[in-house]
Amino acid sequence: MNAAKPSATIWYTMLRVGIFIGSLVFVGLLVQFGIVPKGNGNSNFIWIILLALVISAPLSYVLLRKQRDAMSAQIVGKVESAKAKLEANRSQEDGVVQ
Repeated sequence: MNAAKPSATIWYTMLRVGIFIGSLVFVGLLVQFGIVPKGNGNSNFIWIILLALVISAPLSYVLLRKQRDAMSAQIVGKVESAKAKLEANRSQEDGVVQ
């Protein structure tokens, strides 16, 4: 792994958090200007967070497809490498036993 370039998982997570924060600010502004109702009593903050989650989830799904595919490819490569190492260790153990 190159130190200058973050892994695909870290990059995807940072982008996902960024989309959520953007949605949170957007919903907060909508509530502040009265476009979206504030909620009941003290539930305003929870209402804003839930609405931001509902907005950011489909946005992340659509906008981050490329990053999600890159992350998946990176994880598959690491799993295949781990499986190959495990199989190599097993074959060494089988050779010693026989």
